[in-house]
Amino acid sequence: MRRISRGLLRTLRPLRAVRLLALCAFIILLIPSSTIPLGDPWRRIGFLVGARHFDYVGWEVRALAAKAGAMLWGFHPFMSEADRTALVRAYFADLDRAIRLDAQIAGVYAESDDAGARSAALRAERDALRDSLSQRQTLVESILEGQVSAALVDQGFGLGGQVLPPVLMRFTETPQFLVVSPRERIGFEIGFSLHPISVDEAAQLEARVEAAGDYAALVVPIGGMALYPAMVLERPSIPAVVDTFAHEWLHHYLFFFPLGLNYDFNNETRIINETTATLFGQEMARIVLARYYPDLAVDPAPSRAKQQGDPFDFGAALDETRRTVDDLLAAGRVEEAEAYMEERRALFVANGYLIRRLNQAFFAFYGGYQTGAPGAGGGDPIGAAVRAIRAASPSILAWIETMRGITTRAELMTHLQRTQLKVIDQTPIGLMGKFKTG
Repeated sequence: MRRISRGLLRTLRPLRAVRLLALCAFIILLIPSSTIPLGDPWRRIGFLVGARHFDYVGWEVRALAAKAGAMLWGFHPFMSEADRTALVRAYFADLDRAIRLDAQIAGVYAESDDAGARSAALRAERDALRDSLSQRQTLVESILEGQVSAALVDQGFGLGGQVLPPVLMRFTETPQFLVVSPRERIGFEIGFSLHPISVDEAAQLEARVEAAGDYAALVVPIGGMALYPAMVLERPSIPAVVDTFAHEWLHHYLFFFPLGLNYDFNNETRIINETTATLFGQEMARIVLARYYPDLAVDPAPSRAKQQGDPFDFGAALDETRRTVDDLLAAGRVEEAEAYMEERRALFVANGYLIRRLNQAFFAFYGGYQTGAPGAGGGDPIGAAVRAIRAASPSILAWIETMRGITTRAELMTHLQRTQLKVIDQTPIGLMGKFKTG
């Protein structure tokens, strides 16, 4: 019997890997493209992007190879839960140390003419840490995937004890995103994924795009991308990474339902989809942390900065800015709206929120991630409506089962009216931590 069991194990593991790779290919086909030129504006701007296009195919091949190896030869299923969490904590502590060493090395080069010799020990320590992190990365990913999967199963998303699609993520340097909006209104009309570029190069690309037509352009960083495996930005924060794992998994799940199948950058479905995923990630992260990393499970911050003693309310100020810009653009006062946004950007920077560019493209992108609190969405009721449906749902699963069939703002508001729900405005704005310094 022992020989038979081992033989079966050797047979089943490759079969599981083949099934997983087939599922990966199927999901990739369902992912809406952000890089295929569709019409003259796409071709024109795609030409300007040029070699900056992110290489998804190469990344996908490398990521799938790592995941297949982990499935075939990984040993995390045989580890105790205590050993798993200890390994994850050690990994993120070392990652934080490696990032701090990078900053120290950069400081040495900024201050000394003999930086190579002075930074030698720091670079040696950094390189050793990076090598160790690379060796542990896939194992840590597998552990976190398992922990998020277990929490999802507990919430009712499992089928026979398995989550479909399986939770699959890969730490990486995520691409940046070029967002292009018309100047006369706020709309996410064109988007291209870019390999990471410098701030100077981003500014040059934005200027070239805007010179090519009546556009507002912005290059933005992203924390994750719902490829399969999902791309997750490597950062030294277990709560942030778990949040992103859950957020991106929901995108994978929604690919099989109207809310995911109808995802398009320039429609309401994207805003509903991203808002739902944002709130879902936040809630699932609290559940995972409470179970595996209880010392890291903290309550959300108050919705208003004033409640924390900060005299400047970023969320309210951003909300006021968006509403004013919408009114000015609706009246055809484009240049006045742009001058106003620059004035407001200076106000945000003066209060510690380092927004590099505040334009129509900024609101087109960040307005898609609403939480129900004042912010980049302005008068859009989607965020508050999604929260109201969650508050009235008996479980996370019931909430998602409702949301997965809603694809337009009209359908969302009709559901609220039919169920006689009231919108809720109590969640902290998700943008606040993206720009705040100090």
